[in-house]
Amino acid sequence: MSVSALRLVGLGLAVSALAASLVACGSDDSGSGSGSGGAKKVALLLPESKTTRYEALDRPLFTEALKAACGDCQLIYSNADQDAAKQQQQAEAALTQGANVLVLDPVDGKAAAAVAASAKGQNVPVIAYDRFIENANYYVSFENEAVGKLQAQTLVDALKAAGKTSGNIAMINGSPTDPNAADFKKGAHSVLDSSGFKIAAEFDTPDWSPDKAQGWMEGQLSAIKNGLVGVYAANDGTAGGAIAALKGGGVKPLPPVTGQDSELAAIQRIIAGDQAMTIYKAVKPQAEAAAKGAVALANGGKPESTTDKNGVPSTILDPVAVTKDNIKDTVVKDNIYKITDICTASFAAACTAAGLSSN
Repeated sequence: MSVSALRLVGLGLAVSALAASLVACGSDDSGSGSGSGGAKKVALLLPESKTTRYEALDRPLFTEALKAACGDCQLIYSNADQDAAKQQQQAEAALTQGANVLVLDPVDGKAAAAVAASAKGQNVPVIAYDRFIENANYYVSFENEAVGKLQAQTLVDALKAAGKTSGNIAMINGSPTDPNAADFKKGAHSVLDSSGFKIAAEFDTPDWSPDKAQGWMEGQLSAIKNGLVGVYAANDGTAGGAIAALKGGGVKPLPPVTGQDSELAAIQRIIAGDQAMTIYKAVKPQAEAAAKGAVALANGGKPESTTDKNGVPSTILDPVAVTKDNIKDTVVKDNIYKITDICTASFAAACTAAGLSSN
């Protein structure tokens, strides 16, 4: 899915503190699971913090968007730290606190379906945020198969531009409990399986863990190192783990490695030439759609949607591939990062060579 960590995490803390002081939205009890009426409480339940976007982007941007959509709404916030049981407890706690709607980004899609059923049994609607949940009231995300296709096609294009038409690819997928990971994998296979390159080894990474991705990659090098031409990594965390393994194993030059989430460290690796690309998913419109949908549902209305997925009204956004050539036109233009965030002393020369400067 590390934005100047001090700046954005600090922003998240400040905005969250402001949100915690807010009281109510509206004056009726429509959509209230507690039956107390009046106060509109929105619970945002995020899945983990290993992927830096959630605390650095999703949380503060959703908080800001909720305040803009409903100045008196109260935010109930929790992060499950990649623990499905903990997330279920957090959802139950939010319902006990009188949440009128749950905005849930599930650790485990199947477990989340039970959470959603429990909430809806108490007349509390559920928004599936970023990851799909069966029978949710609303779904906000990106075109996930398109993400996998875009990653794989960018990798294949980079290999062919380098004059390669065959060779081994290591495929590092996301967590097997994440419903989005299956879509990324499906999209990537739809390109790679007919590309002329061989998927020599493949791994589904538990918990999206960079350490587990690194350990797996290290274990594969003796078998595939000589013919390795590329690495499909489903997100920037697993990409970082793969790159560490490749460097530790003495692989030179590094093969192109994909990623996702446009983490600051990944953008810097792209500038340095260690990572070929990442996927930029504009979190701000996603957070805004979820916040507006939450307010509508909390007040007994219906959120605006652009399509539906498995019968769930949905807003689906388009991903963008980020390479060294369009960093300025994507994450910098949208003020996700400043040039000074990216071009620290360690990356100054690489930034100059890439034409990335504050001038």
